[in-house]
Amino acid sequence: MTTNKDVIEVLNDLIRINNDRTAGYMRAAEDTKMVDVDLRTIFERLADESRQNAIELTAQVGRLGGEPATGTTTSGKIYRAWMNVKDMFTGKDRHALLASCEYGEDAAQRAYEDALASDAPLPTDVRQLITTQKSSLLNSHDMIKKYRDMHEIIK
Repeated sequence: MTTNKDVIEVLNDLIRINNDRTAGYMRAAEDTKMVDVDLRTIFERLADESRQNAIELTAQVGRLGGEPATGTTTSGKIYRAWMNVKDMFTGKDRHALLASCEYGEDAAQRAYEDALASDAPLPTDVRQLITTQKSSLLNSHDMIKKYRDMHEIIK
């Protein structure tokens, strides 16, 4: 039973991270200007990606007999509060938004790395799910970084 409890805890941490990511990208989509339709579309797509990740992780928690997490992480709440303060000083230009999103993507990568490195005895299918999601999130990270770098040049 302890084994499932440990695995459920790892999965719930990832659910919370994906909930953070969803909230962050929805916030970023709201903060984009009307002329930044391309970014709004990307941010909404990445929020959907995290919703899908959370659904898959939630299914695994249920399969293991656990109660899926529904909230966000404490650090995610702190991150969003930091974004609010930062907005007052930097504005909401493309580069600032993309830099904030990249910061969030870095945090998601660390969370997935921590999950894979945890002492919890992850079943093969769970480890594969986490690895697949991490890879997808890395692609999203690289895309955000590319956009950020592109807008650094334009700035």
